[in-house]
Amino acid sequence: MTGPFDGGRDGGRRDPDEPDGVRGIPRIPGQRAAADDLEPPAADVLRRALEGAARAAQAARESREREEPDEPDERDEQHDDAGTADEATVPEPDGVTGDAAWAVTDGVTGDTAPGTAHEPAHPPDPPDPAEEPHMRAPAPEPAGPPPSHSVLKSLLGAWALAACSPEETTHVEDHLTECAPCADEALKLRDAVGLLQADRNLDLPPLLRSRVLENCLDRRAARIPVPVWATPYDAETARLDALLRDIGDAEWHAPLQLKWFEKEETTTRRATVAGVIGHLMTVDGLVASALGLDDPLGASAPQSPTDRTEALWRAAHSPPTRTIHEPWRDQSHTLIRTVSFAGRGVAELSVSYGEFALPLRDAMIDRAFECWIHGWDIANAVVYPYPAPSGPHLHAMINLATQLIPSTLAARRRAGLAAPAQQLVVPGSPGRSLHLEVEGAGGGDWYIALDSPAAVGSAERSVAQVALDDVEFCQLVAGHISPDEAAAGQDGDRDAIRDVLFAAASLSRL
Repeated sequence: MTGPFDGGRDGGRRDPDEPDGVRGIPRIPGQRAAADDLEPPAADVLRRALEGAARAAQAARESREREEPDEPDERDEQHDDAGTADEATVPEPDGVTGDAAWAVTDGVTGDTAPGTAHEPAHPPDPPDPAEEPHMRAPAPEPAGPPPSHSVLKSLLGAWALAACSPEETTHVEDHLTECAPCADEALKLRDAVGLLQADRNLDLPPLLRSRVLENCLDRRAARIPVPVWATPYDAETARLDALLRDIGDAEWHAPLQLKWFEKEETTTRRATVAGVIGHLMTVDGLVASALGLDDPLGASAPQSPTDRTEALWRAAHSPPTRTIHEPWRDQSHTLIRTVSFAGRGVAELSVSYGEFALPLRDAMIDRAFECWIHGWDIANAVVYPYPAPSGPHLHAMINLATQLIPSTLAARRRAGLAAPAQQLVVPGSPGRSLHLEVEGAGGGDWYIALDSPAAVGSAERSVAQVALDDVEFCQLVAGHISPDEAAAGQDGDRDAIRDVLFAAASLSRL
């Protein structure tokens, strides 16, 4: 039997090889695509065919109503003959095949004999209103023969990335069911695609602001540029500001330990995150005073950085909170704007630190160095990623430290903490030197005079060599690691090496 029970896929024609025992068994139609997947011309043909079938069915019903039935036995026989003839010979409408043809045939032959209904042996299930059979089309199949094995193998990468066309995807997936080597390679490629989608850290890169500003300034220079010697301070205050904006209120009270080196040993002091920011603001006030700006501690404040910090902490009636953030950031912005508008002549302005003084250009690098070191302390206390400064800024900080080591070494010698000078020379002449080799993005080679601050370091008169990492050297200068643990490589005069390392550590302070 054909018709609605086998989906109308044979168009009313029986397979001669089909066994007689299964010809009468109803068949369930296969899955069909939705009507929306049909091409517009096919859908139009289907619509016209359905309209014609409906008109033919209406005409058949009207004809039965007009005719008077003859003898019952003759009507039954005529009905059987007509049903068989219609079932076998009704042609498919042009452009309609498969399930669409079944829909048209069913509409025409459902009532072919007057006064009788042709009931099937097994009535079909009621149609689903949401998915009418005549509104579904067969699934598309790839056109043309499948490509060769080499072509399909070359498409595996695109298939793994879901970049193949629908036809290519069908060919590749059919091939994978037959070719075990290609299936194994496809599985590996799919796993590799999964690795390409690794989770990313939601925190913005610390140097993102600097890179964006640098790119913007390359395209359009600032009308009032920041001096080169002030850019490390600008970058480090911006990085610390980003860290502080990202922590919660409770983390401002997180405890941390400040470390620095005095004479021959490491000294520590307990503080909080808010207390460290107050310390930075207080010492930055020395630069503000030199530029004629307001000192956060007032005009009568002490000049020593340590004394200024102690005075701030003593004057506080309660532990500092995150309210210290905005005053510190406003002061740093004011310093950057002031030195930018002041011009080149301000670079040599003296900034007093009490026991010593620095030119403004060096004082700004010193403030950038301390901002980075204390930013690192805060990041460790609140468990926050905080990388080292950029290579050029790190190089400027190391260069300043190497310039200060000879005078610090002379002060330690006067205090009896270093070996006496061996070969005094005329100021400005080459003297005994230590070769300091610093590796890393901010590294380089420096020759440090050993016997007099006025002498000039010279490679020809080098008596010792020390090799250090750039960040490790900065940690030594900050007093965070001891001189005995700092040097990665040492060669030459042992006394000279010890004196220079201890002098570098003595540059640290609260």
